[in-house]
Amino acid sequence: MAFLQSRLSRALAVAMFAIAPAAAHAGKANDTLVYASDSEPENVSPYHNNVREGVIIARHVFDNLIFHDLATGKYEPQLATNWTWVDPQTLDLTIRKGVTFHNGDPLTADDVVFTLNYVVSPDSKVVTKQNVNWIKSAEKIGDDKVRIHLVGPFPAAIEYLAGPVVIYPEKYFKKVGLDGFAKAPIGSGPYKVTSVTPGKGVKMEKNTSYWKDSPLGQPKIGKLEFRIIPDPETQVAELMTGGVDWIWRVQADQAKQLGAVPNLTVLSAETMRVGFLQFDSQGRAPGSEPLKDPRVRQAISYAIDRKAMVDNLVRGGARVMNSACFIDQFGCTDKGVPRYDYDPAKAKKLLADAGYPNGFSIDLYAYREREYAEAVVGYLGAVGIKAKLNFMKYAALRELSRSGKVPIYFQTWGSFSVADASAFTGVWFKGDEDDMTRDQQVTDMLKKADTTVETEARLAAYSEALKLIAERAYLLPLFSYSSNYAFTSDLNFNAQPDELPRFFKARWQ
Repeated sequence: MAFLQSRLSRALAVAMFAIAPAAAHAGKANDTLVYASDSEPENVSPYHNNVREGVIIARHVFDNLIFHDLATGKYEPQLATNWTWVDPQTLDLTIRKGVTFHNGDPLTADDVVFTLNYVVSPDSKVVTKQNVNWIKSAEKIGDDKVRIHLVGPFPAAIEYLAGPVVIYPEKYFKKVGLDGFAKAPIGSGPYKVTSVTPGKGVKMEKNTSYWKDSPLGQPKIGKLEFRIIPDPETQVAELMTGGVDWIWRVQADQAKQLGAVPNLTVLSAETMRVGFLQFDSQGRAPGSEPLKDPRVRQAISYAIDRKAMVDNLVRGGARVMNSACFIDQFGCTDKGVPRYDYDPAKAKKLLADAGYPNGFSIDLYAYREREYAEAVVGYLGAVGIKAKLNFMKYAALRELSRSGKVPIYFQTWGSFSVADASAFTGVWFKGDEDDMTRDQQVTDMLKKADTTVETEARLAAYSEALKLIAERAYLLPLFSYSSNYAFTSDLNFNAQPDELPRFFKARWQ
């Protein structure tokens, strides 16, 4: 307790000395909600980053074709007023009239067709191809009609159209190109971007011309400011002195302490985000030769006390995960999936059987929650595996992994808030650049699971693939993430399980 109080005291001291003047720019009096996070999207174009901070900006600046109401589970019209399946590979949509982009250009069927064809083109440089590679092409079939041709049957298409698939303004994007769009993005959503400053953050203001019938509602707060603050103690200090209004991913013990601070509110909720270890089972990375043996990967899986990590580090409703997906996603199941309960003795035996009785040395890479990664290093050390932690920024580490230079990768994935297993499992096991396994049998199983229309058959296909991934220990799911939110009591804010703070729904009290 004394340690935690000391940390909060240090954070407050930092704030008073370095950042108290910033308080005048945040809060209810200025109608400016300043929110902070530790990660920065390398490009605020929604298709060209895959960090959560980028997803949040996208949901405030851009519109989707379809709206997924989490309260009812139903899909409702957004930019598309209706949609019809012509056949399992063809989807027709009617595009809403009267919607304008932030620069005043009308949003039309042409913008929808352009966006969908652009993101599947080889030159688009889309970061998470899984979000759009089910689309073959799009065409305009009437003044306000769009037809989407799918690569094959893909039952989750509606979920993706309600999530990571957003619509760009054709004329503006063609005029400024991707680089220009990254500096000054234009969407049709409830907030418009006023400035993008690399390394510092993004400023937005209310779109006063936002279309009145949007299921998102009309934004209440005048301005949003996203600030990048890598150090968690500095985030806490800024919050306590009014420099920022909202922070998240607050460590459990700190959240408990902040809950006792006057004028602050703390919420805790489980999210769809899952932490996991991904192994270079092909042995491409320097020093990863031991990982080619499934017994070594299984040994690592038995060596880590995931429940202790949940109970002592993560907390807040987090759960141990046993399958390579978030357990509440459609298609995700852990029934019949091999489980790796904490058993260091078994881990040591497996290592000895694999020819490593004294363990070995290896590099482990991570980009967030350093304390979680350090715990993993400690557990591996207890069974003789000397893991060196390499802590890097996400974008750089992602490219290092894609080039085959990462032996063990501790990372997390929030599935772009898509409630379907294809948004998790398929990203890591379908032969794309993020697949560190390249097991054709698993890839084929997942392609079948993703494209099977009949529900029970689809569920069975996912179950089969998830069992095989676990049996061969290609990926060790650790736990779901809980997120602790701390914010000024002047703010009326509600957390959702999809890890998407909806500031367009927030208001001052």
